Amino acid sequence: MWGVSHRADPKAREIADRHYNRQKIGSPQFVPPGRCLVLYAENQSGRALWVTSYPFAEYVKHEWAGAWMCSAFRNEGAGEASKMITQAVAATRSYFGDPPPLGMVTFIDRRKVKPTMVRGKETWGYTWIKAGFEYAGETKGGLMALRLRPEHMPPPDAAYGTQLQMF
Repeated sequence: MWGVSHRADPKAREIADRHYNRQKIGSPQFVPPGRCLVLYAENQSGRALWVTSYPFAEYVKHEWAGAWMCSAFRNEGAGEASKMITQAVAATRSYFGDPPPLGMVTFIDRRKVKPTMVRGKETWGYTWIKAGFEYAGETKGGLMALRLRPEHMPPPDAAYGTQLQMF
C-alpha cells in the first residue's frame, strides 16, 4: 500500500501540514534533518503519510537515542491504521536493514490526540498497540513514548518505488 516518496513531495507535504506536530506549515520540507524514509499512500478512499527518521544517536536528546523514529504518521482514510503501521515498519526494515537494538519509537502528545475507549478506559496509542508497540515511558516534555522491539517487527517488505521492487 505504501510508495516511496521524499522529504519535499508536495502531495505528502499537504498531509504533513495537517499533522499536529508540524512546526512550519507550508514549508517545502517536512522531515527532520538526517536519514529518513518517507512513505505516501493514496487510494480511492483516502491518503496517508509516514516518516521514519533515523537520526544519529549523538544528536538525540531523549532516552531512545539510536532507535528508528516514526516522526509522522497521518492516515486520512487510506486504510486500517494498525495495518498501515505494520506495513510501514516492514518497509523501513527493507530500506534501512536490520533494526537498531532499541527498535522503533514514536511519541504521542496526549493534549493533541483523542484517546480510544478500550473496555471503558481512555487509551492513547491504541492503534500503535494493535501494531505491536508497547508503552515505553515519557519524554521530559511529557510526550508518551511507544516502542516496537526488533523481535516484534514484521519481516522486511519493500515499499513501491524502491529498487527491490524492480526484480
